[in-house]
Amino acid sequence: VQLQASGGGSVQAGGSLRLSCATSGLTFSTWAVGWFRQAPGKEREFVAGFGRSGTNTYYADSAKGRFTISRANGENTAYLQMNSLRPEDTAVYSCAASRSVITSYVRDPRYYHNWGQGTQVTVSS
Repeated sequence: VQLQASGGGSVQAGGSLRLSCATSGLTFSTWAVGWFRQAPGKEREFVAGFGRSGTNTYYADSAKGRFTISRANGENTAYLQMNSLRPEDTAVYSCAASRSVITSYVRDPRYYHNWGQGTQVTVSS
């Protein structure tokens, strides 16, 4: 199983970025996929994700109304559209996948065993 996040960059506050998570080696439509981020000196935190059903979406409170997660099953790719970015969104963003995580733990990074390399997102004020 391989995952590769891309699409990060530097933007000013209020700007937008679209992250991509390309996957291979898994049945993409039946795995949970999550986006997580980690800022310097902070713990990794959940941003947004799909459950294993592929239809239910979950968001951190900080992402609701600004970020949108989507997936293209035919391309085995998940996306994270980030709008109205804030300086506090600055972090390394990573995607992860799990074929067994249940809904109760979809926000917990400990239940994901397949991770891709992260992509840096920097938002300046």
